[in-house]
Amino acid sequence: MKLKLSVIAMCMACATTLSAQKMSVEFADSEMKRFPEAWQLDHGKRLFFGYAQGVGCCAMLDMWHYTGDRKYYDYVAQWADTIVNEKGEIYLYEMADYNLDFINSGKVLFDIYAETKDVRYKKAMDLLARQLARQPRTHEGAFWHKLIYPFQIWLDGLYMASPFLAQYGATFDKPELIDDAVKQFLICARRTYDSRTGLYYHAFDESRNQRWSDPVTGRSPNFWGRSIGWWFMALVDVLDYVPENHPHRADLITMIKGLAISLPEYQDKDGLWYQVLDQIEREGNFPEASVTSMFMYAIAKAVNMGYIDESYIEVSQKAYKGLQKVLLKKEKDKTWTLTRCCAVGGLGGSGKYRDGSFNYYVNERMRDNDAKATGPFIMGCIELEKYAARRK
Repeated sequence: MKLKLSVIAMCMACATTLSAQKMSVEFADSEMKRFPEAWQLDHGKRLFFGYAQGVGCCAMLDMWHYTGDRKYYDYVAQWADTIVNEKGEIYLYEMADYNLDFINSGKVLFDIYAETKDVRYKKAMDLLARQLARQPRTHEGAFWHKLIYPFQIWLDGLYMASPFLAQYGATFDKPELIDDAVKQFLICARRTYDSRTGLYYHAFDESRNQRWSDPVTGRSPNFWGRSIGWWFMALVDVLDYVPENHPHRADLITMIKGLAISLPEYQDKDGLWYQVLDQIEREGNFPEASVTSMFMYAIAKAVNMGYIDESYIEVSQKAYKGLQKVLLKKEKDKTWTLTRCCAVGGLGGSGKYRDGSFNYYVNERMRDNDAKATGPFIMGCIELEKYAARRK
């Protein structure tokens, strides 16, 4: 389903092309203006150690490193100060949930700890590492996504946990944790990769008990765009902490190269990717902001890191232009809004059952300025500007 003409007209009116550098600053500042405290990112209603706040705060820390402007660090540090107490305990965190989503926000604590030397942040990271040491696993050794989702591997979970685990291992000299982080990718790829499309299914159920799981393969039935976005970002981020001589580093880079080859086949003429990635022409499908932003970021970073050929930067640049043309709009207060973001997506559950069907994904709730889209968008703009700076 194409965006309604009124929406297209509204966004086109604000489609003046900005450099990625100017956009990263303007958009990050827009997020801080509409969400004055970091816990409010992703439309948060209360103080919470949420994974989406973690995505947004990682983007702000990237802005701090990139621009040198300390206001971005302070924005994140204030949140960390309110969420972690003097004992290193994390507000509303329950290890007994064994929920990989809780791990993601732990990524921001590395910078906060390095800057403040406050031991409570080290204790909080230790707590999250202990969760992963005890996390239930499939028989092959892959983390369950959550205790309430037994025997299930979700692509989302690779982003939530593995880069944190690898960074923790690299920072505190525990190479066995880097090995474990890499192993998570190898198992997940083996269970979710589809050689026909070059894409990855959203999830795998080892037990084959879920209604969404194929009784033979255990896979969920569709290629949800954002789940592959989580997977792709996880791949390029975890490599920051995997040594050059690691025996499986090349395997991860091969996965990145494979996605770089496959994804342009599913990109529309404006440079956008869709909610259900491989069914662009199917009635009800639509271009979605988070998957497009995630791929924009992952491809640009992969180019900058030398994992893929520089020619692929054009794929990321096309996505950036498409987002400006179709999904970004300038508000009267001069802030930028990123539209058409999927608010949530998952599988199974105890309420209304999420069956992983096409109709399920395309009927999930949409909203503006969801941190799962805005965080990767900011990070993608930074990577595009880094590329441009190298070319000058």
